[in-house]
Amino acid sequence: MKKMLTGLLAMLLIPLFSISQILDPVKWTFKTEQATPGEATLVMTARIEKNWHVYSQDIPQGGAKGAPIATSFSFTKSGNYELAGKVTEGKPILENDPNFDMVLKFFADRAVFKQKIKILDKKDFVVKGVLNFMCCDDHECLPPNDVEFEFNVKGNPNAMETAVQPPATKVSAAKTDSFKTAALAVEKADAGAKKLEQAQLGKTAADKAADQSLLKFFLIAFLAGLAAIITPCVFPMIPMTVTFFMHDTTSKSKAKMEAVVYSLSIIAIYMILGVLVAVLLGANFNNFISTHWIPNVFFFVIFMVFAASFLGMFEITLPSWIVNKADKQADKGGYSGAFFMAFTLVLVSFSCTGPIVGALLVKSAGGALIMPIIGMLGFSLAFALPFGLFAFFPSWLSGLPKSGGWLNSVKVVLGFLELALGLKFLSIADQTYHWHILDREVYLAFWIVIFFLMGLYLLGKLKFNHDSDLPYISVPRILMSIVVFAFVVYMIPGMWGAPLKGLSGYLPPETYQDFDINAIIKKEVAAISTGGGTAATPATLCDKPKYSDFLRLPHGLEGYFDYQQALACARKQNKPVFIDFTGHGCVNCRQMEANVWSDPQVLKRLREKYIVTALYVDDKTDLPENEWITSRYDQKVKKTIGKKFADLQITRFNVNSQPYYVLLDTAGNLLTSPKAYDLDVDAFIRFLDAGTDNFSKVGKGK
Repeated sequence: MKKMLTGLLAMLLIPLFSISQILDPVKWTFKTEQATPGEATLVMTARIEKNWHVYSQDIPQGGAKGAPIATSFSFTKSGNYELAGKVTEGKPILENDPNFDMVLKFFADRAVFKQKIKILDKKDFVVKGVLNFMCCDDHECLPPNDVEFEFNVKGNPNAMETAVQPPATKVSAAKTDSFKTAALAVEKADAGAKKLEQAQLGKTAADKAADQSLLKFFLIAFLAGLAAIITPCVFPMIPMTVTFFMHDTTSKSKAKMEAVVYSLSIIAIYMILGVLVAVLLGANFNNFISTHWIPNVFFFVIFMVFAASFLGMFEITLPSWIVNKADKQADKGGYSGAFFMAFTLVLVSFSCTGPIVGALLVKSAGGALIMPIIGMLGFSLAFALPFGLFAFFPSWLSGLPKSGGWLNSVKVVLGFLELALGLKFLSIADQTYHWHILDREVYLAFWIVIFFLMGLYLLGKLKFNHDSDLPYISVPRILMSIVVFAFVVYMIPGMWGAPLKGLSGYLPPETYQDFDINAIIKKEVAAISTGGGTAATPATLCDKPKYSDFLRLPHGLEGYFDYQQALACARKQNKPVFIDFTGHGCVNCRQMEANVWSDPQVLKRLREKYIVTALYVDDKTDLPENEWITSRYDQKVKKTIGKKFADLQITRFNVNSQPYYVLLDTAGNLLTSPKAYDLDVDAFIRFLDAGTDNFSKVGKGK
């Protein structure tokens, strides 16, 4: 329902696209503030048109639907100056983005960034560099853009004479690499006025969406805290701890207050951990863990180690001197003793709670800075809840299940879940760097085996060396095993190309699928329906498409990813060219592919009547030097696939937004007016038919 409403809203908001206009909603100005001789402040100001916004430097990556590119700055290295700290920014708007399912920071109307420098030269000099930013409005995003800047700086008369200048090389003030991101749409009604009001007045109604996202994460963390309670390290501590508090029969109220302090101390300890993660790791770490292979592989290894511990291979414990020291402080009694008792519990239970807490912190580190704190609040609240409740209602202890082998079973089940979830980190690194060691069917195969083994374990058919004997299967275990095996059955068709939409946020994309039986069947049916036989060889391709080793078309379509190669094939086959200006993370592009391209009539026309060409305007793959081009639009050299085709879209069609569909004849002439984002299937069919009708009239475009 949410997707349908979003689509309807988009159709209402953008019925008219300005398809002959270069969108340039952000204007940058640069000035130098220099109050003292020895230092200066470089001020970079973005003036943003109404309803548009520019993203902060603090943007998490690796969301289920991708993420926009953070604003970043690079300065040309020089002996005239040195950077003093990092680029600072004004207070951004914090708002949930439903397209990315995460809280994002951005600026509306105006954004100010400042970089302090220390002046090392007596002579006046110029600071040069380039900034990279991305902007979006209520319904579309523009590709990332580079803006070169210069600052005139007065020399420092107190400085020493400058030595020979080192060769200029660019150093990045913030990490700018981001794979498979760009051109992502943002659905926000009345965004322009509300965003500006937010920036001035703080928390308003527009923050309610952000609260919903944080609430969702809070609930996940709360459930994780409940799961931690029923682990072997924690559950037996409940009656022991409560009995300790209630042993003093002379003052029940004091005992209950100590139990409350004990519970609040648990919450405080985990909250402090969340604050430390938020402050120490911060924004740069967010981008780093989401895009670089090192942290993702590291977290994968950590999850595997914890999973092995949960499965009983070894026990992860903290050094005994740490636990003993906290335990001695707890023996002092009173409220301070209650605090150290809580601290001791946190330390003792580390081997069971560590993987759960670690998973929450890793997830929250990819979001806003408030998320680690919210996550630890939810976790600790659930974790501390039983100790406080049983202290106030000690009679409930009699109804508490006895400790036993079932606790170890819970731990083993969590171990299987750690194995499955840890693969996500390896998958992110695999997709980002095109390793192709964990393609979609390989990933699914691991998950199918992991959850199948979990089901066998729940049925008692799989036993570890630390498990108790299982004389019979309880009803809860039977029900859980049914759910697990049903999940396995659900995943199996994905090995042959089933979309598995319920797992789309956890699985590699369908284009990472080597074997897709649906695409093969559709190709066979299409070939037979046109009298083409068995379609043993592609009928629409003249040669192997460039970049096809890492780029794919949806729905099993065959086509090209290079403009000139597609045009050459069109001439050979005397077919018109369908060009899709798209992006790896373009949400509107994916919506068009899922809701419009998937229609059988649309697919039939694309497959039979056009040379389909997808030009990715945000791809970071470097071009060989002989394929570099100098733009006629901005006179800059384009050295990547994305910049080359983004420049083609701008210089040839005077548009820089995606998706953007163009129909050309074999000479590269327009056959009909281009088309932008529009979920009307019938309108898209009319668009394709108009192209083929006009092509039949103009022939080869001579």
